[in-house]
Parts: sequence; C-alpha cells; structure tokens
Amino acid sequence: MVTGLGARFDSIVESAGPLCVGIDPSSDALKAAGLPDNTEGALEFARAVVAAATPRVGIVKPQVAYFERFGSRGFGVLEIVIREAREGGLAVIADAKRGDIGSTMHGYADAWLGTGPLQSDALTVSPYLGFDALEPVFSLAETTGSTVFVLSATSNPDAGHVQRASIAGATLPALVARFARERSGGTNTVGVVVGATRGLADSGLTAADLDGLLVLAPGFGAQGASLADISTIFGGATKRVIPSVSRSVVREGLANMPRAIDHYLQELGL
Repeated sequence: MVTGLGARFDSIVESAGPLCVGIDPSSDALKAAGLPDNTEGALEFARAVVAAATPRVGIVKPQVAYFERFGSRGFGVLEIVIREAREGGLAVIADAKRGDIGSTMHGYADAWLGTGPLQSDALTVSPYLGFDALEPVFSLAETTGSTVFVLSATSNPDAGHVQRASIAGATLPALVARFARERSGGTNTVGVVVGATRGLADSGLTAADLDGLLVLAPGFGAQGASLADISTIFGGATKRVIPSVSRSVVREGLANMPRAIDHYLQELGL
C-alpha cells in the first residue's frame, strides 16, 4: 500500500505547506512543561504536540531517542504516538538515524517502514557503513511510497570534522547527495538531511547537488536558523526543503504551541 511521505509530498505541501514539527520529549522538555520524566509524561507531551500540529502542518518528526531512553515502555508510547499522528492525517518521519549492513538493515526497514507498530512515512538513516548497505530501506520505501532521508550535512556544530572531508575532489556531503539522487531516480524515495545552521557552501554543497531531492532541514528555531532565511540558505533547492522546528515550538509551554507553530508558518509566508 502506497501511503508514505514521498507519495504524498506534493499534496501535503499544497494543503499545509512543508513545515515539520518535531516531537522531542527530552527530560528538559518534560520538566519545562511541568510533566513527569517518565512514559506517562512523554505520552502526554507527544499527544499535545500532535494536537497542536494536526490542523496546522502535514508532517511531524518524533525523535526516537527520547522514547527509546525509557526502554520497552518508551517504544510502546512511540507506537501510540505514530499511530495516532498517522490516523490524524499527519505524515510521520521517524528520526531514528539507523544504519547497518545486510540482514540487520532488513530488520530496520521492516521495523520502521513495514506494516508493524512503528510503521512511519519516512526514516532518517546514516550512510557511514556504506550507502549500498541501505538498500533494504530504499527498496521498501519504493514499495510503500516512503522516503529515506540519508544524513548528508548535519546541523551539529562539530560535524565538520568528519563531513568536510573530500574524496577525489568531492566533499563527503556532496557525494552522499549524488548517491541519493542516483538511487532516487527522480522519485521521492531517497532524500537527504542537510542542516540549516550553515550555508550550503559551508557544508560542502551547492543547490545543484540537491537537485530533485527532498531535503529534511533541521536547525531552525532553537538551533539558530531562521525560516525567513530559508531561500537564502537553500537557493534553488528551497521548494523541496522540509524545514523542521522542535524545541522552540514548546519553549513557551504546551498551551502556546499553536501560536508558536502559526508564527513559524508566517515566517514561511504561509
């Protein structure tokens, strides 16, 4: 059944715009919201984010680590959040950053893009065990109409120590983008993660490197990038960028999330 983000991207943008709202029930976020730092608090927090996001945007992105820290009960909460978000019409990007080889990657593919309780519409993955090793998730994404977002140039400040490396005259982020573009073949099956806290040139990329790719762009809001500058950052690639905001949406409390999301939509001109 074709239901994933890739298959729905154009209709999502047409109806709700490209903004993605993160679901990050960290210890600090739960404390700031006046919630207990346990699975009950995480579920209440996540449901509040989904409720605020549902009438305003088309995409949410749960950070898997903040659920995983609670063990099996945390994964149970994540299953509920993913199911309820998708039932409400939202596309879910599982920010799990998985990456492995062989049968292990088949397991990750089945877990996050298959028909199990964690089924999502997109998944973030790491290419550093080999791009071809990710083939199981790429293949399943084609079947489900989902998108696999491969880490290209991330938004964390110290990423450059590794990501500014070059091979045969091409930067590592540019190579990842090229591999993604070739594997996607003009579809939305494979996209890339490119942080918005630096200009493309500082990340070793050009807009042409991102041509035809969906781009998941963290770094807006709490990490310092402004949605008003999205065209300046991404140039000709902007129309296929999914900007993500997470911590800043809940910074002023759960009750103020709708206002915060509306503010970011206004910054995007929506």
